[in-house]
Amino acid sequence: MELNDYLVIAMFLTFVGLLFTGFPVAWVLGGVAVLFTLVGYCADLWFGTWTGLDYLTLGLSVNRIYKFMDNWVLVALPMFIFMGLMLDRSGIAEKMMHAMQNLFGKVRGGLAVTVTTIGIILAASTGIIGASVVLLGLLSLPAMMKQGYAKTLALGTIAGSGTLGILIPPSIMLVIMADQLGLSVGDLFMGAVFPGVILGLLYIGFILTYCLIKPNAAPLDPDRPPIEFRMILDVFKSILPPACLILAVLGSIFAGITTPTEASGVGALGATILAAVNKKLNWKVVVEVTKACFNTTAYIFAIFLGATCFALVLRSLGGDEFIERALTGIPLGPYGIMAVILGAVFLLGFFLDWIEITLIVLPLIAPVVSGLGFEINGYGVVDNPELVWFVMLIAVSLQTSFLTPPVGFALFYLKGVCPPEIELVDIYKGVIPFIILQLIGLAIIASFPQLVIWLPALAYGV
Repeated sequence: MELNDYLVIAMFLTFVGLLFTGFPVAWVLGGVAVLFTLVGYCADLWFGTWTGLDYLTLGLSVNRIYKFMDNWVLVALPMFIFMGLMLDRSGIAEKMMHAMQNLFGKVRGGLAVTVTTIGIILAASTGIIGASVVLLGLLSLPAMMKQGYAKTLALGTIAGSGTLGILIPPSIMLVIMADQLGLSVGDLFMGAVFPGVILGLLYIGFILTYCLIKPNAAPLDPDRPPIEFRMILDVFKSILPPACLILAVLGSIFAGITTPTEASGVGALGATILAAVNKKLNWKVVVEVTKACFNTTAYIFAIFLGATCFALVLRSLGGDEFIERALTGIPLGPYGIMAVILGAVFLLGFFLDWIEITLIVLPLIAPVVSGLGFEINGYGVVDNPELVWFVMLIAVSLQTSFLTPPVGFALFYLKGVCPPEIELVDIYKGVIPFIILQLIGLAIIASFPQLVIWLPALAYGV
């Protein structure tokens, strides 16, 4: 290996190591970029090497940052974040939880199925992992503990269901992925529908099977009233508002009426209207939601800026060629190389947040996948079908990063709302089956690419 290759490896290791110091990720990314620019410049100056790094390297990042901030696609990010936060305050989830508890109360594991179902609905209407996990934890955990549910089943169900928002559209992760790879946001949103539903069904199937095998893990509530038509009507009425919001946002995108950016504005307005209809909207709520939206957006965009500098220096050192050589040199064929990539992303999720992986790793490995020769039928209307399929595989892999220690954010969101007697190790034990279910879902999507491609192709007239 040449000097630049060693510097590429050292950059990654330095970045990962500094993450454990507690410094903000954006500062770490930008700081490592500046540090290795200095290292490369000094090596060229004193040792006669040729890394090509100097102060002009970082100067190039100014144009990239300007282009990045001028991107209209990314306007959808704060709008979708605002939509999710406002919907969280609207009181809709509480109504759904109460109505579904009454309906499924006589089914063994019914509370866990209710949590999963609401998690799917919240995922399709908020896309904010922290909000979904905290809300599900506050609403369902006391009821599940009171009814005698096993701690691991209750905690795993809440954490697993809450993470569906990172995959099921409108997902801010898919917006960023589309921007990084030059793909259509609409294609990714439509392509993520079936994978999200598959994961939800796997969760529900596991819960019902587990409760059938171990009835003591989910005892029935003898005080629940029998099922009546009124309960079904209540469930329908509670689901109708978020369903209308989902239809307004995703339906307008899928029908070609609006762009994802325009639909995000529709979603933000729709969530505000729902909060007003439920009499949850006031000036204090608007201020709190706006501040939270600013904080989350600033956090993401700060990482964008740091990652831009990091990626620029890494590519100046030949990091993309180094990774391409390393991956294509694996003698396992296209599917074997894909399995290695997904395994590496899964392991990186133990230590890195999805944002860093999406901004740094994804653009480096996407060209490798494009050159592996996968022949996926795009029906003549889906551009780069192999990349759309690949992004879905990466998205499912990254979803596991919310459940895997030590950087599994869903675990800490949930721990923050748990009673003191529940320890972090209980949450770790509870999420293991759901991590396995996500890997099973990943294998299904990898084996049947048309689960991703068919819906975008259908929307374009196939």
